[in-house]
Amino acid sequence: MSPAEAAWIVLLLPLLGAVVLGLGFRVWRGITAGIIGTAAVGLAFVFTLITLFGLLGRDEEGTRQIASSLYDYVSVGGVDVKMEILVDPLSVVMLLVVTGVSTLIHLYSIAYMRGDAGYTRFFAYLNFFVFSMLVLVLAGNFVLLIVGWGFVGAASYMLISFWYRRTSATKAGIKAFVINVVGDVGLVLGVILLLKETNSVDFLDTFHSAKETFGEDGSGSLTAALLLIMVGAFAKSAQMPLHTWLPDAMEGPTPVSSLIHAATMVTAGVYLIARLHPLMELSPTAQTVGAIIGCATLLVAGTIGLVQTDLKRVIAYSTMSQIGYMIMGVSAGAYVAGMFHLMTHAFFKALLFMAAGSLISAMAGEQNMNKMGGFRKAMPFTFLAFVIGGLALSGIPPFSGFFSKDEILAGVASEGGWHWILWGAGIFGAFLTAVYTWRMIFRAFWGPPVPEAKELEEGHLHHAAEHRNPATGEIEDTGVGFPGPEHHIAERAPAMRMAMSVLAVLAVVGGILGIPHVFTPLEHFLEPVFEEAHALHHVDTSITVLGLIVGSLAGIAGIAVAYVIWAKPTTRGEASTAISSGWQRRFAPVHRLFVNKWYFDEIIDLLIVRPVRGFGRWAHDGFERLVIGGAIVGGTTGAVRGASAVVRRLQSGYLRTYSAVVLTGAAVLVIYFLTQS
Repeated sequence: MSPAEAAWIVLLLPLLGAVVLGLGFRVWRGITAGIIGTAAVGLAFVFTLITLFGLLGRDEEGTRQIASSLYDYVSVGGVDVKMEILVDPLSVVMLLVVTGVSTLIHLYSIAYMRGDAGYTRFFAYLNFFVFSMLVLVLAGNFVLLIVGWGFVGAASYMLISFWYRRTSATKAGIKAFVINVVGDVGLVLGVILLLKETNSVDFLDTFHSAKETFGEDGSGSLTAALLLIMVGAFAKSAQMPLHTWLPDAMEGPTPVSSLIHAATMVTAGVYLIARLHPLMELSPTAQTVGAIIGCATLLVAGTIGLVQTDLKRVIAYSTMSQIGYMIMGVSAGAYVAGMFHLMTHAFFKALLFMAAGSLISAMAGEQNMNKMGGFRKAMPFTFLAFVIGGLALSGIPPFSGFFSKDEILAGVASEGGWHWILWGAGIFGAFLTAVYTWRMIFRAFWGPPVPEAKELEEGHLHHAAEHRNPATGEIEDTGVGFPGPEHHIAERAPAMRMAMSVLAVLAVVGGILGIPHVFTPLEHFLEPVFEEAHALHHVDTSITVLGLIVGSLAGIAGIAVAYVIWAKPTTRGEASTAISSGWQRRFAPVHRLFVNKWYFDEIIDLLIVRPVRGFGRWAHDGFERLVIGGAIVGGTTGAVRGASAVVRRLQSGYLRTYSAVVLTGAAVLVIYFLTQS
């Protein structure tokens, strides 16, 4: 089987799973639906491995680029659009991450979602989401890319709004969809500009003719096209200012958060910039904009994460920050480093979300960290998963995030000049990351046990499935559909433990794929894709070593700060609260800024939402009612009504009247012709 044939099967399997589950939702009940959905994505991972080995089996690296077309979709105006995929090292790395991590998330979901009324529907949506992402990363031309891009947006709406009876969930889904549509518009307009210049939508044709079309130094039209395309990338990857949908996406089930934030949707923008690197290399302006936006995003997200009390939202802002690192890296030419961090981030971020889901289940759906504490002994497996994920996220050696994050910073710094500012910001961002990550861990697992932790430790688990009203003692519906603790806590569910264990191992050892200047199989594999990138081989060893040392110290310092404030025995409990309250009073304006998420929602509401809503209200109540409904429609109908009244008067029904009119008309005609002769 050729790599291209295997890749087509990879694309087909999740689609087949979605169709089977969607059409047979009345037949596939219970765990069967979960097994079907997981098997579909798991088999896709198997065929991804076949694709990988087939690609590696090609001796010459130049042959590791295969374009495969099923048929010509449309040919018009000299532009051929094919149903075509592009199989190369970059797309295969993305396939491995998407199918591999998604399989583990599906496995986790079998237990986590069991008993939910929409169980089969959930796995159908999940399969469709994976299919959409695979279309995006395998697309061989801009048209198929746009199709996958749109599918991912639609699938994310369905999953974020999965518990549609919650108003907050439906609003979050709509918000994510609308913001991503804004990005879609930018992407489409950018592609149209490229099409106008190159007369092609095929990736390889566009890349090969880029220098000839746009010149060695690029052109204004190329820069405009890339900036528009990057609007799409920023929206999908939750970069400023199109990031506000990301924390609200936590309204979906935890496996959805893990899937969207770890391996699929938010990484699409990173992949897109890396895929378009032959064009990015010709536009320093586009590269600069991307690097600055990524840097600003990682800092802003880090500051917001410091003050969030919702467990999943802290991890969400962590995702936004880490994607900022990736965007900064690929925009600055550190393509391999950006893709490396994309891969390792998928491991430890999926692990953190899964561990959070286990903890939230133990709290009967409660996500507020102020109500958590003391789960270290009650949930040792979940605690260990959190610690491993937290160490990797904080960039502590030898965990995977240590190598990949610092490789990005080294690649950025190697560009020299003002890029050292980005390097410094990235180091400070690493410090912030460690602080808010371990704040989350210390607040959830240290300190005196909350009642739920005590009951779990004693073996009484009913609170993990039930929420009792403290006043009446009656069980209340939490709205999350948890049927029982044995299905939702990693300590009790083998499927959840298995998925989290694999991710924990990958979070520990995943960094060996890219040990700088020592062992770099990932860089060697991706090298043919980025062989013309000017920054590929320009990272100095001294810069790398400096980054590894300083980055490690920043992470360790962040953990130390978090320990002193939230876990040190002398500051735990009331003293810790006093320190936090004192900090809030001393820096009240800054604290308010962070708590209100830098007021991005309010600014967008003031500058965009309200004007658009006001214009719509005026268009409906003023223009449409008075002009359309009044002057145009009403005036036209009035004129027709008046003319009809005149004609009705002429239709008297008397023959003598009609004869008189005919004779008068004939006489007028006779007189007219006589006068003309």
